[in-house]
Amino acid sequence: MGQRVARIARDRALVEPDRVLQLAALDEHVSQVGERGRIPGLRGQRRIEILAGFARTPESDPRYAPLVIEKRAVGGSRLGGEQRRQRPLGAREVARVERLERTSKSFPAANHPAMFTIDVVTLFPEVFAPFVGLSIVGRAVESGVVQIRYHHLLDELANGERADDAPFGGGPGMVLRIEPIARVLDAIAGQAPAGERRAIVVPSPIGPRFAQADAQRWAGLDRLVIVCGHYEGIDDRLGALYPVEERSLGDFVVTGGELPALTFMDATVRLLAGALAPASLEHESFTGGALDYPSYTRPANFRGVDVPEVLLSGDHARIARWRREQSRLRTAARRADLLHPDEGA
Repeated sequence: MGQRVARIARDRALVEPDRVLQLAALDEHVSQVGERGRIPGLRGQRRIEILAGFARTPESDPRYAPLVIEKRAVGGSRLGGEQRRQRPLGAREVARVERLERTSKSFPAANHPAMFTIDVVTLFPEVFAPFVGLSIVGRAVESGVVQIRYHHLLDELANGERADDAPFGGGPGMVLRIEPIARVLDAIAGQAPAGERRAIVVPSPIGPRFAQADAQRWAGLDRLVIVCGHYEGIDDRLGALYPVEERSLGDFVVTGGELPALTFMDATVRLLAGALAPASLEHESFTGGALDYPSYTRPANFRGVDVPEVLLSGDHARIARWRREQSRLRTAARRADLLHPDEGA
């Protein structure tokens, strides 16, 4: 039986309610990752911490007692030189885990999500854990604003199958096959409640450029599914069989869809109610069709450059006018395409 993982990081615990740790499976997974060298740049201790979030969860009951794994290096940074053991939680940690447990008891069954859900279909789920665990996205997971589920394409392969294959017609590189991806998407749709509003997004350099409006629209849905391509891309029949939205980060190519997926995830989650304080979203770039105004902090003078006097005046009405004008000027100079036609420099 698996145990829910509570990852303790200084003053807070992050519980990913749809992830469980099965130590035997983890040992095997660690060995496999070590052989593949997927995350060679990380210390061994951090590898264990990352991998702990990715054992699969039984769909029947996502609620498990918390478990804390202590990592202790005993011989360098290699995975084989570490020991793992359970330890009692401190009083502060217990209080936080109990709070998270009370929240988790209200988690719905897999086919009745009551919170925003992100499904990531990927060959490299290990990429996501460091970012999710240490960001606003992680805090949103912790507080029950969003649940994130990772679907490893290698887990969807039947005996003898490959995740990729050579393209018809010849040419360099490999292409991700349609069949394992379709199995994941079909399973997601089959578990979803009737009438669920969702988008299936594929990071792709041939898609329209990703914009704040996309994140705002996705944040208004029930589920966001991100399919990460790799190699030479994905079998193009994906778009013929599913309502796929392709989005690009810009006119460049990256090795896989995981980096754009992290961007889509972060931009969308931060707009969900409860992820950030509402005031934090009121005056940032692209809110109201403009760029954000410039910001400064102490010291008031640094290497001969002063903070604008108005910001030190204490006159809040004057500061508000200055910020609106600076926002307009900055937008006109850098992104004139965002301005209303009757606005000018």
